[in-house]
Amino acid sequence: MKFNVSSSKLFAQLQAVSRVIAAKNSLQILEAVLFDLEGDVLTLTASDSETTIRTSLTVEDAQGAGKVAVGGKLLLETLKEFSEQPLTFQIDEQNFGLNITSANGTYSFVGANGLEYPEMPVEDGENTFSMPANVLLDAINKTIFCTADDELRPVMNGIYFDLSEEKIAMVATDAHRLVRYVNEDVKGSQAVSFILPKKPAQLLKQVLQKEAEEVKVTFGQKNAKFEFGTTVIVCRQIEGRFPNYNAVIPQNNTNKVLVDRQTIVNACKRVAVFANTGTSLLKLALSENQIKISAQDIDFSTSAEETIACDYSGMPMAIGFKAPFLIEILSNIASQEVVLQLADPARAGLILPAENEEGQDLLILLMPMLLND
Repeated sequence: MKFNVSSSKLFAQLQAVSRVIAAKNSLQILEAVLFDLEGDVLTLTASDSETTIRTSLTVEDAQGAGKVAVGGKLLLETLKEFSEQPLTFQIDEQNFGLNITSANGTYSFVGANGLEYPEMPVEDGENTFSMPANVLLDAINKTIFCTADDELRPVMNGIYFDLSEEKIAMVATDAHRLVRYVNEDVKGSQAVSFILPKKPAQLLKQVLQKEAEEVKVTFGQKNAKFEFGTTVIVCRQIEGRFPNYNAVIPQNNTNKVLVDRQTIVNACKRVAVFANTGTSLLKLALSENQIKISAQDIDFSTSAEETIACDYSGMPMAIGFKAPFLIEILSNIASQEVVLQLADPARAGLILPAENEEGQDLLILLMPMLLND
């Protein structure tokens, strides 16, 4: 088996699929990338047994056909040192040895029988919808930071896709924060849902960055499949019932604050340095058209406070939030101004962009912390 291929094109595709390879694998062959040559099309496959990614590219002067599994890390380290040039791959179909010939040298690898590589999961999809790649990427970017790492509640370790005939809602929560992203341009034929695990979501976030096409999403009882361009990602869904997210979103939030997003982010970052390292508590004291942001660490006798301007005419009140959570939420909103909707210091606060993009609705909930004074 033999073929010629561009070093940069192969490196880009190999880099994309190798992101799924786990540091520790139950099967040694999963540390490799499967090369499958058929005609002038080379298909690359990588998997961690839970998530599988496959992509393909066109090669030249192809001879023969077959499958061989090659160590992904070693091959990737080799290819990244090449400048753009044609490379010749020659694979011995008897012992699965791989030789790469460049303009200046030869590199030899030991491969494995590609027929021993696990098959891509069997398609069980009954539900299908499509969405633009940039919309899916935007939705993942705005929700993935709220996913949890909770062994006891695995349903919180992913992004919930809630599809209806009117819209799609993508939701993530870690019990302290909840983000709900709604897009009315993406619709389904019926009300269906699934939970996408965090790892394939991160993989999509990385490989979708250069895509500008539609993404076809197919899912059934166990697996979800994402198809775009020459790439296919199949992953196992998280099983279980996602919490009723609409029920936890407070409705009567009479105190509304309009503030410049960058101003409050910068102030929170400066004041948070002085917060107690155990609690990371930030206190926001609201009065007419101003917010006093303060933090203290009694153990080290340090404190800080800043006052920033805002648009607020509600009752004076003070509410506490965990600094890293508040800063991360504000940093993941794109609008110039944000709106804080508050009912009272004991109830969750809502943080929204002052202006949503057309057809989109972003809402983030943050649970408060108890204030001692």
